[in-house]
Amino acid sequence: MALSKEELEKEKDYLKEASSIISEKLDALGKEIDVKKEELTEFKKVLWQDKGNIDKVEMTTGLMNSVFEANFMLMKMDYYKKLVKLKYSPYFGRIDFKEDDKDELNKIYIGLAGVEKDLNYIIYDWRSAIAGMFYDYGIGRAKYDAPDGVIKGEIFLRRQYKIENNKILRAFDSSLNVVDDMLQEVLQENSSDKMKNIVNTIQKEQNEIIRNVHDKNLIVQGIAGSGKTSVALHRIAFLLYKIKNLKSSNVLIFSPNNVFSEYISDVLPELGENNTCETTFGDFAKGFIKEFRKVESFTAFIEKFYTKKDNDEKLTAYKLSDKMINVIENYVKEIENNIVIEYDIETKTNKIDKKYLNYILKERFNRLPIFSRVEKMAEHLCDKLGLSYGKYKRSFMKLIKEGLNIKPDYKKIYERMYESASFVNDYGSLEEIKLSKSAINYDDALCFIYLKGLLTGFPYSNVIRQVVIDEAQDYNKMQYIILSKIFKRASFTILGDVNQTINPYYKYDTLEKLSDVLNDKTRYIELNKTYRSSPNIINYANKVLNLKHVSAIRNNNNEPVTFRSDDQLLIKDALELKNKYKSVAVITKNEEEAKYVYDLLKDDVANISIMNDNSKEFDKNFVIVPSYLSKGLEFDSVISYTNKNNVYKKEEMYLFYVVVTRCQHELIIYNAPFTI
Repeated sequence: MALSKEELEKEKDYLKEASSIISEKLDALGKEIDVKKEELTEFKKVLWQDKGNIDKVEMTTGLMNSVFEANFMLMKMDYYKKLVKLKYSPYFGRIDFKEDDKDELNKIYIGLAGVEKDLNYIIYDWRSAIAGMFYDYGIGRAKYDAPDGVIKGEIFLRRQYKIENNKILRAFDSSLNVVDDMLQEVLQENSSDKMKNIVNTIQKEQNEIIRNVHDKNLIVQGIAGSGKTSVALHRIAFLLYKIKNLKSSNVLIFSPNNVFSEYISDVLPELGENNTCETTFGDFAKGFIKEFRKVESFTAFIEKFYTKKDNDEKLTAYKLSDKMINVIENYVKEIENNIVIEYDIETKTNKIDKKYLNYILKERFNRLPIFSRVEKMAEHLCDKLGLSYGKYKRSFMKLIKEGLNIKPDYKKIYERMYESASFVNDYGSLEEIKLSKSAINYDDALCFIYLKGLLTGFPYSNVIRQVVIDEAQDYNKMQYIILSKIFKRASFTILGDVNQTINPYYKYDTLEKLSDVLNDKTRYIELNKTYRSSPNIINYANKVLNLKHVSAIRNNNNEPVTFRSDDQLLIKDALELKNKYKSVAVITKNEEEAKYVYDLLKDDVANISIMNDNSKEFDKNFVIVPSYLSKGLEFDSVISYTNKNNVYKKEEMYLFYVVVTRCQHELIIYNAPFTI
């Protein structure tokens, strides 16, 4: 409901006052930061020039004060950056809330960061507890968790704003409703090159995930366009605000590919937080597989399947199956049972009998992974003989390894696994397996990490306290076991959609099964509303996988899904969509088709780009992208293209579903699967 003229004038006055206070704070902070910078620079100068004459206690005190002042200045600079973001658009929402048994009506303005004057908030941070009511309640009864307990009361007004350059473009009152005007206005906007924050349109079911601090781990099953990734990033921003001493460097995001990492890179800075650590599983694996220079990426691994370059799909599927977990674990037990030290250890002054060595190998340190026992054994021998670690530990380790009948050569150990009883009894015999000297395939990399981790121990990380895994459905159970062992004390937020599985070798019926891996307190949540695509596109996408529970929130733009069978129309369609929309994608089945389309269009379509596995960034103006690289991205319009002889088969319907759900407004399909 639009505001009255009188009410609008009051809002303009409040905006003017808020903007003035922000400007004053920016000026004061700017001067304070400059002074502190000069003081720190002067201290460093004095320390360097007079370091020989400064008393040690005085120097230590000065350094401690310097570090404190530097950290304090960094906090001020972070807040300064947040105020800069607020300067021209201070807030986006307001609720009027009256606590029970109190007469005062609190006007709560909500923005990206909090601003106070004289100990009173003129703007509340969207992450604050009281601001959470804006997302969870409409007019009527409401409550929020305060430090002193639950505060109950009533909301009398819920107002939304669109403010640019310190001018109110729109202001209206609304109850909480997923089809409200503000949300629809945002949904009708053209997509941009980077994902944007959704802080002013967060929906109730999304807010429950973002603000959940009661469950250690969250597993979110969300359909295409339900805002999973946005929710994950806003959750990170909330946790950085809520959890004491949690910093961006304590958070790790696993993304599907490098392009997606670049696509989401603006969201946290928009919310006033630094970007977190980010990686793909393939890049992460390189840190633990020192035996190879190159680890195949997930995208390259998938490409092999869809271009029929995988020479043994049956074996690949077995390596990624849950059965392989048992094979590796049983193989490690075989090694532990069969490994022995074959020789006595002799030094200039001592002889250690192999019987005793095998006792400490098999009994004394049997709780440790087999090859991590070597170091403990060496330390034990030093203690027993009264020798220093520094002089003798390495020598003992070398002698122990030389005496082992199974050497810690992890490549050879891995190759022999395929001859072991644990593998052969379940899968059958194979020809000799030989790993490359320089590169390892993605499927082998997963098995190699798990095997090596069980033999040597998984590297424990205490720096990472929050782990976010996006496109979770493309990770197999073994990967989750590996990550849960490396990040033992971290909390996990896992987001995915079983209907968007592009890994042809592994499929979950439900992501809820991951609760068994995480063990600790875990909650499973589903998001079944899509905010990305128009109803016509969603209706077609539902038919692809015979889904019935997916509902579209976007208002219908009446653009039908169009079907083509003549490649000669591709240039015409491309040019028309480019003139009509800000972002257009031609999504092909594989990289070979992407190159074909690029060659076909490059002379007629300006500013065209093509994406491959090595791409770090891309221009969404007009991009050609293979299907398996389009995960998580969205475009105003999409042309789904396959060669007539290479249409999506029934077993590739999940990949096709990913393709058609990348589109917001208009979808054209060349050579559609005949089964739909």
